[in-house]
Amino acid sequence: MLNLLPISGVLSATFTKTKLIQSMNSTKLAFAALAAALSFSLVASAEETKLPPASDKKDVTYATDIKPIFDANCAKCHSGDRAKAKLHMDTLEGVLKGTKMGKIVTVGDSEKSFIVKSIAHASSDKDEWMPPIPNKAGAKELTPEQIGLVRAWIDQGAK
Repeated sequence: MLNLLPISGVLSATFTKTKLIQSMNSTKLAFAALAAALSFSLVASAEETKLPPASDKKDVTYATDIKPIFDANCAKCHSGDRAKAKLHMDTLEGVLKGTKMGKIVTVGDSEKSFIVKSIAHASSDKDEWMPPIPNKAGAKELTPEQIGLVRAWIDQGAK
């Protein structure tokens, strides 16, 4: 019986130490998860703040305001029989239809529209940036004013 007391003391101390380590690991894991969630939300917020504001211009239309921007910067790759991603930026119908993967315009909400995030280069995934820099078509990055016009067009109903 004398030999069992030290062994049970060691076992008891080891068990308590193991529980303490497990408890610390749980706390560290919870802290790491919280830190990851916060950093993700900060990244998402930082991406959204990259968006230029919508233009104050009223009655923005595809035909008069947006098509010239898309023709100069998008239509070389996104039109015709071999349109990349099957996206046709040369017609209003084509833009509203979207890509083979889905819609790129959320009518009435430019901030949630994929196209705005793409043309503003506000995505952390550079493969989503349009036009890509550099590119073979010679398309240039859209200016904040052009992005603002696209935002206003979408917010006003994408007509």
